[in-house]
Amino acid sequence: MNGPIQAAHQLTAAAQPVEFEVLAPPPLLLPGEQLDHYQALRQAIFADLAPQSAIEWLLAIDVAELSWEIQRYRVLRHKLLEIYRHKAIEAALRRIDMVGIDSDFEREAEYYTLQNALSWQIDPVATTEIDARLAAYGFDQHAITTEVYVQAREVLVLLEGLLNTAQTKRLLLLREIRNQRFAAPMRQGR
Repeated sequence: MNGPIQAAHQLTAAAQPVEFEVLAPPPLLLPGEQLDHYQALRQAIFADLAPQSAIEWLLAIDVAELSWEIQRYRVLRHKLLEIYRHKAIEAALRRIDMVGIDSDFEREAEYYTLQNALSWQIDPVATTEIDARLAAYGFDQHAITTEVYVQAREVLVLLEGLLNTAQTKRLLLLREIRNQRFAAPMRQGR
């Protein structure tokens, strides 16, 4: 995958043979994913790898599927950080707004804290005001980001493991394609 990136209409050099289509059905797409994005990624990989044998086609199909999974994990990691950023804002607002609150008013104060965190997420004006208020109490963006990573650490470790495993598998498949290509001339030379 070291060649120049081509537009989708240029990637017809390595069209998947009909007999392999049954081996490479499109994946089950999650909400927000698009089949044409998957097909473009797969076609780019097929064009780049230019499989030359049945084994290479099977390996290329696996490389495409793993590449889609890797892309999916990256999107999920981004969304995860967004969710935990919201939770970090909630936690910071609690540290500011809940200090000294009488126990009789804790539920109401918690409700307003959650409403403020929601406003931070959806209202740009509220975001600016809440960010300024948080900064005044020492919660700058770096402190919030630190809180995000502290809260999300276990899930991030899991996601990173999935990502690393998929990347390792993809590298092994690419090496196997290379090995298949080097072994083919040797088999024919016997």
